[in-house]
Amino acid sequence: MTDMNSDKAGAASLEAIARNGSMLHRIAVRIPTYLSDIRENPAWLPMFMLARTMPARRMHWRGAKPVRRSQRAQDTMFAGVNRQDIVDALRSDGLFSGLVLPTTVSEDVAAFAMCTPCFGNFDRRLEFMPTEHAQAEARFGRPLLSGHYFERILGCNAALAIQNDPLLMDIAAHYLGGQAKLITTRVWWSFPTGQASDADKNMASLSKYHFDLDDWRMLKFFFYLVPVDEGTGPHVYVRGSHNRRALKHQLTLLVGHPAQEVLEVYGEQSPVTLTGEAGLGFVEDPFGFHMGTVPTHRPRLMMEVGFGVSPPSRRRFHGEPVLR
Repeated sequence: MTDMNSDKAGAASLEAIARNGSMLHRIAVRIPTYLSDIRENPAWLPMFMLARTMPARRMHWRGAKPVRRSQRAQDTMFAGVNRQDIVDALRSDGLFSGLVLPTTVSEDVAAFAMCTPCFGNFDRRLEFMPTEHAQAEARFGRPLLSGHYFERILGCNAALAIQNDPLLMDIAAHYLGGQAKLITTRVWWSFPTGQASDADKNMASLSKYHFDLDDWRMLKFFFYLVPVDEGTGPHVYVRGSHNRRALKHQLTLLVGHPAQEVLEVYGEQSPVTLTGEAGLGFVEDPFGFHMGTVPTHRPRLMMEVGFGVSPPSRRRFHGEPVLR
């Protein structure tokens, strides 16, 4: 029995050492991005340190301004949804699913993405056509989990129409306050691939629950541009985790945490796995724990339109990290 307990203790110690090493590596990978954020906007650092704590967040939410009449929604491409129902769901669950893009709009963005080169793993040196993913992996000699378009997506009129739809701003203003402003527009592929490293998965925000700390208050709209089932890497959100946070998840620099650790705090029934047809849209408070899962059968094509309350960063607008 003593030997068994000793073996368990040794295994736990090795696991802790491995986890600490992984933690240090993830922090080191992000240091260039953090330094760039601080240089561009010194106010980013206190936000990054304090916005993960519930007292500081609640204090900041008190500064939300009322919505001006000019911010109210006008004509929208989204049918059959009510803004107040969406805002109420966000406040209680952190998530609303049921926005649906018109078929022509989702097809236009998907067609643009299919015929436009993307950048693998956020790296502009890894440029390839999404239809040539396997050839690109062989050419670059590494797994390519993602393909981002960065500013190229602004050449797609359908994507701009989604970004500028007045309902999105109306929802954001009524949830975040009258200061709400557009801060991110991204379209990217997530690809099935071979032996991807944990570092690549972390960079692509795959297979680890995390929360976003790009601003004090944020709201993100996501749209599937291809059908997404369990084999296409569906997005997962931990319902209700935007409103409460375990102390150990407030007092760490890491935003990513193992699934079992998250579910022990927020409940095994709290995750919502979002699957659906092309055009399905959902909106979430990204301070809640969420993750993209790794596709196993088909690539996922997804669009994000994000709102916050601070001046937007040109680099953050497309979610581009700074690589060594």
